[in-house]
Amino acid sequence: MIWALAAFVFLILFGMPIGFAIGLAGVVGLIDMGGTQFLAIGPSKIFNGLNIFPFLAMPFFILAGEVMNDTGITDRLVKLARVLVGRFRGGLAHTNMLASVFFAGLTGSATADAAAFGRTLVPAMVKEGYKRDYACAVTAAGSIIGPTIPPSGLMVVYGSLMGVSIAGLFAAGVLPGLVICLVCMSVIAIGGNRENLPKALRGATLREVWQTFVSSLTALAMPVIILGGILGGVVTPTEAASIAVAYALFIGIFVYRTLTFRSFYGMLVRTARITGVIFVIIAFAGILGWWMSFERIPQMIAEGGLSLSDNRYIVIAIIIGLLLVVGMVMDITAILIILAPVLVPLTENVGLEPIHAGIIFVLALNISLMTPPVGACLFVLSSVTGEKLERISLKLFPFLIAEVAVLFIFAFWEDAALWLPRLLGFAQ
Repeated sequence: MIWALAAFVFLILFGMPIGFAIGLAGVVGLIDMGGTQFLAIGPSKIFNGLNIFPFLAMPFFILAGEVMNDTGITDRLVKLARVLVGRFRGGLAHTNMLASVFFAGLTGSATADAAAFGRTLVPAMVKEGYKRDYACAVTAAGSIIGPTIPPSGLMVVYGSLMGVSIAGLFAAGVLPGLVICLVCMSVIAIGGNRENLPKALRGATLREVWQTFVSSLTALAMPVIILGGILGGVVTPTEAASIAVAYALFIGIFVYRTLTFRSFYGMLVRTARITGVIFVIIAFAGILGWWMSFERIPQMIAEGGLSLSDNRYIVIAIIIGLLLVVGMVMDITAILIILAPVLVPLTENVGLEPIHAGIIFVLALNISLMTPPVGACLFVLSSVTGEKLERISLKLFPFLIAEVAVLFIFAFWEDAALWLPRLLGFAQ
């Protein structure tokens, strides 16, 4: 066991890609178990790790988001958000948050949100008088709404690996995502005078609001199609993802007429790259996961955790703390694949409902996307805008505290976390 752990840490420290580090650590574990005779098990565990039907939803959701983003959907959603909340002090910051909610239903990706708004909204905010580090911080804080409100790739991975209803996880993510948006908008409002945020000279008229809403209907229909189909039990997440791609292509080709073969080819390449990275991690994690199960590591950790305390709230706090700390230095998909099989037995022992445990994992890992030193959203915004990462992190601190508070509220308040899943029949 020690050799596999040592191999993993050594490879990560020396810059080995996380997927390959996981796979090689698993191989070391197999050799440590009984020599080379166990290596024959490796290939079957790799393919078994990917042979899960719901995983097919991930490339479809990614492709749908790519198509919708490249066809001008983002601009329309930003305009809608601006006419709704642009009249307040810090209106463009509020617009950034609300647009993240709209954008979440298209891509389900925090980094896609950060990249898109880093190129569009951040320059617009700077032009209107916002400090660039503050504009980046607002964008980073709002970006995690993307993988919280469905569709969420992280939820697909968790549900597929742990045998939890993906539709139930999607339902559980709606309320926390909306609350995060409201809380962050409150942080913006409270800090408006301190940050000297600009205020619009006039608000949008009802006519302008209506016209913008009508022009955005095709974009707003996307999350309705996805969520309505899944939560209504009409289609599976995989089927909904393929429908989303078909809808996005129809809009891009026949309605907006902005989609070209050249641009579509680029979208396919980007989708393949993103999917490939995720699937490499999942595939090689199959070896490591089997080895950990054989060595009873999840059970030992669960027993060790319960020896500290059998109080469910203390156990939940320990799990959240572990996820947030590890999320500072590792890719969140890899963390989920490695730690979920280890920590979920611990949640079961303290009586957590599977969907409730899942949403705790997803929220905690999403927040880690904007925590230094390796928060993916911070790196994306720093590279896109040229702003220093440490300056963004400093301005991000109030938003980070607020979002961690939201995480603990939904972690400790089970009725709030499971209200919508129970209403729709996904949880007891």
